[in-house]
Amino acid sequence: MKIFKHIILLAAMLVAACHMPAMAQSSVTPYSKLGYGILSDNATGIQRAMGGVGVAMQNGRQINVMNPASYSQVDSLTFLWDMGIDVTNCWSKEGSNSGYNLGGGLDYITMEFRLSKHLGAALGIVPFSSVGYSFGGNIDNGYDSRIGSGGLSEVFAGIGYQPFKGLSIGANFSYLFGTTSNSTTVTEATSTQFNRSMEVKDWNMRAGLQYAFNVSRKHKVVLGLTYQPKKSMHGTALAQMADIDQDYVTNNGSSVLRYDTVCNLSMKGNYELPTTIGAGISYTYDNRLNFEVDYTYQQWSKAKYTPLDFFESPLTKWNDRWKIAAGMSYLPNPRGNYLNRMTYRLGAFYNNDYMNVNGNDVRDYGVALGFSFPALAGNKTLVNLGVEWRHRYTAPTCLIKEDYLNITLSVNFNEMWFWKNKIR
Repeated sequence: MKIFKHIILLAAMLVAACHMPAMAQSSVTPYSKLGYGILSDNATGIQRAMGGVGVAMQNGRQINVMNPASYSQVDSLTFLWDMGIDVTNCWSKEGSNSGYNLGGGLDYITMEFRLSKHLGAALGIVPFSSVGYSFGGNIDNGYDSRIGSGGLSEVFAGIGYQPFKGLSIGANFSYLFGTTSNSTTVTEATSTQFNRSMEVKDWNMRAGLQYAFNVSRKHKVVLGLTYQPKKSMHGTALAQMADIDQDYVTNNGSSVLRYDTVCNLSMKGNYELPTTIGAGISYTYDNRLNFEVDYTYQQWSKAKYTPLDFFESPLTKWNDRWKIAAGMSYLPNPRGNYLNRMTYRLGAFYNNDYMNVNGNDVRDYGVALGFSFPALAGNKTLVNLGVEWRHRYTAPTCLIKEDYLNITLSVNFNEMWFWKNKIR
C-alpha cells in the first residue's frame, strides 16, 4: 500500500534529520544561552508567513501541527508532505558594540493522511528549542569567550477526529530529544573552561479542539483551543570545568582536556515544562480569504528549573510567556492565471518571552509576509516563500537589541494518492 511506502520514506528521513547537526539550530542570539534556548511554536513555513497563527487554522490541504484537531479535515483524496528550511540573519547592538550572525538549516518535516472518514493522522519532526551564539569580552584582569549550540526536537505522531459536524478533537504524542551545550572560557593568569549541557530524552503531549460553523454559505468561522499539561523533564543536566593550561591527559597519543564534574543532575524532579494554553479564532470567506488571531500562554513562572552551581545564578527565574499573533491569506482566483492562483500572506506578532535577564524581560515582535507558488498547472503542490522581520530587546533596561531577517522556504507536496484513473 502507498501509505506504508510513505511512512517508510518518512522514517528514513526522520532518522537522517535526527543526525543532522543543523536540525532546528537556527538561533543566533546570546539570549539562547538561558534555560532551554529560544522556543519554537511548531509553525510551518505557511504559518510563519502569517505571524505564526494556527490554533484555529483548518485547511484540508495544509498540515497544521499547532492544533492536531485540524488533522480530521485532511482532504480524502490527498497525501500531504511539508518540508521547510530557513536562513536567519541577525544584527545585534549592545551600547556602541555591534555584530552580525548567520544561521539556519532544516526546520521541519511533516506528513498527513486520512485514515478513514472524519479521521486523519500526521507524523513528523519539528523543532522545540534552539541554542546558538558566540561572543566574548574583557573582564577584570583578562577576558572571556562564550559559545553555545544544540537544541531540542520533537518526533511526533498525532490523530484528529470529527465526532460530529463542526467539532474536531485531536492529540499529538511526541518524543522530545536533543542536547544543548554552553561553554565559557575565562582567561586570566590561567585559562579555565566551564561547560554546561542538557541531554533530554522525554515524551510530550498536546491536545487540541476546533469548532467550525458557517455563518452563511461562503462565510466560515473556526474557534480553536490547545492544551499541553505541565510535566517533569527526563534527561541529564551536567556542569564541568577544566584547566586548559594544565589539565591534559594522553589518550592514544593525543592530548585532550580533562574535565572535572561539578554537578550532575537527573532532570526528573529538577526541571519542568509548563502548562501551555492556546486559543484562536479564524474567519474564511469563500475558501479564498482568511483571517486569524491567536493567543498563547505558558506558565513558566510555575515550572521548576534548578540552576547548576557556578554556571547560573541561584536567582534565575522565568516569566510567564504570552504571545499574540494575527495573520491573513488571500487567494485571488484558484482557476485564474498564474498570479491569481498564487496565495499572498501577511502577519504580525508580539511575544513576551519566558526569559528574564537581571530583572529585565525579554520581548520580541515582528511582521511577516509570504507567497505560495503553484508548482505546475493542475498540480496542488505549492512552493512557499516567507520573509520575517523580528526585533528582540529587554525591558525596562535595554541590554542587547537584535534585528532579524528570517527567510523560510518550504514545499507542500499534495499527492492525489487515492485518485484512480478511469480507462475509457
